[in-house]
Amino acid sequence: MILPSTLWASKSVDPSVDSSVWSSEYDEYFKKYAARYFGPSFDWRWFKAQAIAESGLNYKATSSSGARGLMQLIPSTYQDIRRDQSHFGELETPVWNVAAGIFYDRQIYRKWRDRPEQERLYLTFASYNAGYGRVLKALKRVKGDVKGWDQIKQYLPRETRAYVERIRRLMKNEPRPIRLVQLTGYLPVFD
Repeated sequence: MILPSTLWASKSVDPSVDSSVWSSEYDEYFKKYAARYFGPSFDWRWFKAQAIAESGLNYKATSSSGARGLMQLIPSTYQDIRRDQSHFGELETPVWNVAAGIFYDRQIYRKWRDRPEQERLYLTFASYNAGYGRVLKALKRVKGDVKGWDQIKQYLPRETRAYVERIRRLMKNEPRPIRLVQLTGYLPVFD
């Protein structure tokens, strides 16, 4: 499948998002696993923004629901992922936490195949946060044909809406020059 060139980030600044968390820490993991699971032209910074939204890039972070690490994975979800990726090490190890989080994103992303590329990404993040079933139920509540993120989000929990918006703002506030490479490669299909 050839990807259109829609995943561009802009350089506008949003003062409600602290850009100081953007550092080069863990970049190698985000680059490697974004390329492995989404293709070499996919903008890996989306997943780093997701990790910032999840944990503030604190690899020791633990949520009240038991989610752990940079990508805030629930241990049972991690075990499910390890059934497919048996070479993954411990959940708390940053490289494996990032790899598993991006692998899980890819599994969700594939479920939204009938959506435009950017919408798929937002729906993937919403599903990562609230669960695929909950986002699917929200989608079914939307009247009309468009059913994009802007129509669906009103039927999702406030936390999920804020989560996706935080990732979007982080991408706009990324401090390095971010005129990104146009997506011209192929997205591998993993069936």
